[in-house]
Amino acid sequence: MAGYFEGLVNRGATPALAATWSFTLARHKVIAENVANMSTPGYKAKRLDYGEFQRALGEAMEKRGGDPNQPLLITGSKQCAQGRDGRLRTAPTTTPARNALFHDGTNMSIEQEMSELASNAMLHEVTTTLLDGRFEGLKKAIRGRV
Repeated sequence: MAGYFEGLVNRGATPALAATWSFTLARHKVIAENVANMSTPGYKAKRLDYGEFQRALGEAMEKRGGDPNQPLLITGSKQCAQGRDGRLRTAPTTTPARNALFHDGTNMSIEQEMSELASNAMLHEVTTTLLDGRFEGLKKAIRGRV
């Protein structure tokens, strides 16, 4: 019976949405850490690149094909990969300064961080809403109600 329920949640777009949700959560933490260390001398901003995640997710979906019995396994990225337990592991990188280094050795712009935070928050909200809709549909099907 456990395999049946596992098949329900591992079909369609649900695994990709769950991976995206996990990625946006991790990215939010990285951005928050950057903002918290804004005035720390010598602190270099960390990044989780959404484009790299998107590429790795696309490759994983291609490998999976249309077979819902195949697990979605994200690999091939320096910044994110799935472990054997299915959880997404992230490894933020320190990026070169987009602007000039400041006198205290930091390389961050609060405007850039806030822009990334807003963008990430919107993606997280959309992903959460889509996942919520999928799980609500499953709950209705299990209860036998429309």
